[in-house]
Amino acid sequence: QVQLVESGGGLVQAGDSLRLSCEASGFTFSIYRMGWFRQAPGKEREFVASISWSEDSTFYADSVKGRFTISRDNAKNTVYLQMNSLKPEDTAVYYCGRPLRSYGSGNYYRATDYAYWGQGTQVTVSS
Repeated sequence: QVQLVESGGGLVQAGDSLRLSCEASGFTFSIYRMGWFRQAPGKEREFVASISWSEDSTFYADSVKGRFTISRDNAKNTVYLQMNSLKPEDTAVYYCGRPLRSYGSGNYYRATDYAYWGQGTQVTVSS
């Protein structure tokens, strides 16, 4: 079974940094694009970033460009989200996701492009 487990969230102040991790199992991690999404209370799940299996293609939401960096370590079956200069509006539950298929075109910026999700990790940024 596909399993994605996020960690690294917490309570921080505006301007601080966090690094989220998503450890994957149950599939050949190294051939899949992976993505990070977030969801604030009362809002739809929002795209944050995605990364191709070979790391030659990354894509970011406009709201996080220049502040967040997605990366992966295929040897560890882990995708990361380095979050710098955090703002209160970054407060959300952060999820990592995996598409249904290991191939396809596009940047996979819609939640409906993903078939599997982790349980999420809470990030709270105070002002």
